[in-house]
Amino acid sequence: MKKKYSLKILIFLISILLINPFDGTAKKLPVSALSITYPSYNTSPKAPDTTGMSSNAVELAAKIKLGWNIGNTFEAPGGETGWGSPVITEDYIKFVKQQGFNAIRLPCAWNSTHLIDESTACIDINWLNRIKEVIGYCVKNDMYVLLNIHWDKGWLENNCTAVKKDQVNAKQKALWEQIATAMRDFDEHLMFASANEPNVENSSQMEVLNSYHQTFVNAVRSTGGRNSYRVLVVQGPSTNMEKTCNLMNYLPTDKVEGRMMVEVHYYEPFQFCLMESDANWGKMFYYWGAGHHSNIEPDHNANNGEENDVNSAFSKMKAKFVDRGIPVLLGEYGAYRRKRGAHVPLDQATHNDAVDYWLTYITKQAKANGMLPFFWDTGGALDRRTYSVKDQRTIAAINAGAN
Repeated sequence: MKKKYSLKILIFLISILLINPFDGTAKKLPVSALSITYPSYNTSPKAPDTTGMSSNAVELAAKIKLGWNIGNTFEAPGGETGWGSPVITEDYIKFVKQQGFNAIRLPCAWNSTHLIDESTACIDINWLNRIKEVIGYCVKNDMYVLLNIHWDKGWLENNCTAVKKDQVNAKQKALWEQIATAMRDFDEHLMFASANEPNVENSSQMEVLNSYHQTFVNAVRSTGGRNSYRVLVVQGPSTNMEKTCNLMNYLPTDKVEGRMMVEVHYYEPFQFCLMESDANWGKMFYYWGAGHHSNIEPDHNANNGEENDVNSAFSKMKAKFVDRGIPVLLGEYGAYRRKRGAHVPLDQATHNDAVDYWLTYITKQAKANGMLPFFWDTGGALDRRTYSVKDQRTIAAINAGAN
C-alpha cells in the first residue's frame, strides 16, 4: 500500500533534493521543474460558429465610436461593491449610451477573490454568471464590450519573468478556458483582452509577455463556437505607447486572420493627469496646452507632454499598427479636475478649461490616428446611483473630440 505524503513532507523532500550533498550548494533545476498545473477547463469545445461574427478587427473597430470604463467595480476586492460602487444595472448601461458612448470596458478580477479553489484555479460560477449578466445588458443595448483579466493583485502583470513564466501561463490557460467557455455564445459585440497593464521594461520581459498573450489566444480559440472568430486584444508592454512601439514587434499566432487588436493606455503627462502631490523632482501640472497656461501660478504649468508629444506618440502607434491593419484600442485615458482637498488650483477657471482641452484633444487625436478611446471613470463623471451627469463638461469635451 502506497503512503500518501502531505504537502509539507513533499516540500521537505524536494528541499533535500535541491541541496548538493557534497558541497551544500543549491542545484539549479529547470524553471518548469516545479511549475503548477491545473485541470483542463476546455471540457466541451464547440464546432466553429460564424453566426454574428462577420466583422474582422478593422471592421469592428469602425463600429466603435467611444468607449467607457466601468472602473473600480468588477476588479474590486470582494466583488462589485468592494470599493463603494453600486451594483451595475441595465439602466446604468442605457444611461452611459445616452451620453454618446457605444462601448464598455469591464476591468475584471478573477484570481484574487473569485476562485472557489486556488489549487485548481476554479472560478466561482456565480461570479462568471454575474459578469455574463452585465455583458448581456450591454449586448442587448447594442453596446460593444471589452472584458479582461485586470490587475488581480498582479499575479500576471508583476510576473513577466522567466522564473514565473510557466506558472503564470498555466493559470492564464485555466482562467481563460473558463471565461471563454462561459461567454462563448455572445456575438461579436464581445471582445476579450488578455491582461491590463503588464509590467515590461525590456525585450526579455516582452518575450515572456508574448507567451502569456499566446496562451490567451490559444485558450480562447480552443473553446470553439463563436470564440473561434472573436476579436481578441493584447496589451503592449506596460500599455505604454513608446515601449509598445519599441518592443512589441509581433503578435501572437492565431488560427484566424485579422481578428486581433493592440491595447495601450494614456495618462500623459502624469503630472497633469494623475499626480496627487508635488514631489522633489517636480510639481503637479494644473494647466496644459496652448492657450491654457496660467499667469497666476506659472510653476504649475505643463512643461512637457503637450500637443507635440501627443502627436508624435499617437502617429507612431498609427504607423506601426493601424496602418498595417491592426486597430489600436486606447483602453484607458483621462484627466480630472482638481477642485477639493489640499491641492486646489488658484486659477480654477483656467484649470477647468485645460482639463476640457486635454480631453477633447486626446480623444480627437486618438480618433484621427485610428485608435479607439475608452475613458476611465470610477463614478466621478456619471452618477451610478441616480443616473445623472455629475460633470457635464467632461462628457461634452470627450464627445467634442470624437465628433
